[in-house]
Amino acid sequence: MTLAQLAALDRAAYMTAFGGLFEHSPWVAEAAWAQRPFASEAALHDAMMNAVRDAPQPQQIAFLNLHPELAGKEAQAGTMTDHSTFEQHGAGLNALGRDELLELQRLNAAYTERHGFPFIIAVLGHTKPQIFEALRTRTGRDTDTERQEALAQIAQITRRRLNALFAVS
Repeated sequence: MTLAQLAALDRAAYMTAFGGLFEHSPWVAEAAWAQRPFASEAALHDAMMNAVRDAPQPQQIAFLNLHPELAGKEAQAGTMTDHSTFEQHGAGLNALGRDELLELQRLNAAYTERHGFPFIIAVLGHTKPQIFEALRTRTGRDTDTERQEALAQIAQITRRRLNALFAVS
């Protein structure tokens, strides 16, 4: 997609193209619609991330809870979004040994119990050991810091997804 093609989209086509960038949260793309035309791909992403950052904290927490656990029940059931499936497979999380899977489940549960939302990391570009270490480290942080980190990770994830859409012409 090009900026000219983006500018030419009506609301329905825009939502079809961008409504799925943020995990089960088309409201993010919807909120950014009012700020068009976008001067750049970055401006579109900024508008979307601003919608998330400007949301009240309870809405942010609900938004974070729409993200799947790493190699969690959605992955096991095959019900993750195509984006998440691709990203988790790219990080090797679909090929965990039994002990690794049990450890990841334990770490995920501890993280969610402490913070009230699942661990979120831009898995592409990380190795399994790096992901496990980040999960251990971030579990010990305070929840507000971790909520901000989760949003920063989502920004990285969605920026990569948006770049992919603009790379396809």
